[in-house]
Amino acid sequence: MEERLNKIKPAYSLLDITKYYLKLGTWGFGGPVALVGYIHRDLVEDKGWLTEEEYKEGLALAQLAPGPLAAQLGIYIGFVHYGLIGATLTGLAFVLPSFIMVVLLGMAYQLYGGLAWMQAVFYGVGAAVIGIIAMSAYKLTVKSVSKFELAAMKAKWLLWLFYIAGIIITVVTQKEEILLFLACGIGYMLIKAPPKWLKKPAVLPVTLLVGTGFWQYDGKKLVEMGWFFLKAGAFVFGSGLAIVPFLHGGVVKEFGWLNEHQFVDAVAVAMITPGPVVITVGFIGYLVAGFPGACVAALATFLPCYLFTVALAPSFKKIAKNASIKAFVDGITAAVIGALVGSVIIIGSRSIIDIPTALIAIAVLFALIYVKKLQEPYIIGIAAIVGFAIKTWL
Repeated sequence: MEERLNKIKPAYSLLDITKYYLKLGTWGFGGPVALVGYIHRDLVEDKGWLTEEEYKEGLALAQLAPGPLAAQLGIYIGFVHYGLIGATLTGLAFVLPSFIMVVLLGMAYQLYGGLAWMQAVFYGVGAAVIGIIAMSAYKLTVKSVSKFELAAMKAKWLLWLFYIAGIIITVVTQKEEILLFLACGIGYMLIKAPPKWLKKPAVLPVTLLVGTGFWQYDGKKLVEMGWFFLKAGAFVFGSGLAIVPFLHGGVVKEFGWLNEHQFVDAVAVAMITPGPVVITVGFIGYLVAGFPGACVAALATFLPCYLFTVALAPSFKKIAKNASIKAFVDGITAAVIGALVGSVIIIGSRSIIDIPTALIAIAVLFALIYVKKLQEPYIIGIAAIVGFAIKTWL
């Protein structure tokens, strides 16, 4: 498993890719849609470290495996050229900055008893995030499905059908359906490039390596937390949006570790800090059992993501050049991007609550279109100030 998947000398060193994910984990705002968009922009378009094909393979595998989408994609990219050490370093570099931030915010929360100021900041930040992720979703659509031109859309009509299905089902169910992605991938493969084993009876080799971890800690609560967050990481697919209802059911309803207000604050913390939205588990863990609780929650949540990705990556890469597999990946990718657009709609419906937030989102969208090289952290900072001012003085 540790042998390199690509024998061609990579365009980046292990230090380069680790530093990039450390930076992305520190400044990457906007949740999974924005983060996978940043990765495409930076590593495919700007630096040329990845090919479009490698990116699409990683995105497809990330969606098929459980856990947070952006973290899985980062782990896969680290694994492509540098094996287990690359996957480990990129994963840690991506998650560590936001974990430290939520632990510090958890300490502040325990000291001061609430996050009223954070809700005021999030008023502007949440609206700005919609503009950022809407632009990322548009770019991913053009790259992965087709351009918004009649001829291109007619040529890729089936991918557009999968894309629209992904949007509708995500908006209606408010979660990302793994069966939809599999159905789209298999359907597109059967239509565009049926595998030879369908035409001639043969045995289809399928290798699936599943890694499980067992956590044993001293306190009963830590053990409960370990198992609960391990399940959250293993059985929730796609993004932070998908994991929030699962967390709410366990943290608030089943175990009663937090009340409704504390849980909403925890989600707000995840949305205004960079890195994966799922890092909210670190904040929740800190409120429940201090720093040990934060570590247990974060490790248990991200462990399945890491194990599934590195277990599936070797065989996935080797067979990805097959025409049938390429069609399978194309079908899944169309549905995945559609689901991400559906997530934008859902998040937008919760963040765009009045005229000022709508204006902030529109202003951010136009700024990203017309202002070249505009960095997202500056947008987030300005939006935070504007939101705080509106909620405090108006």
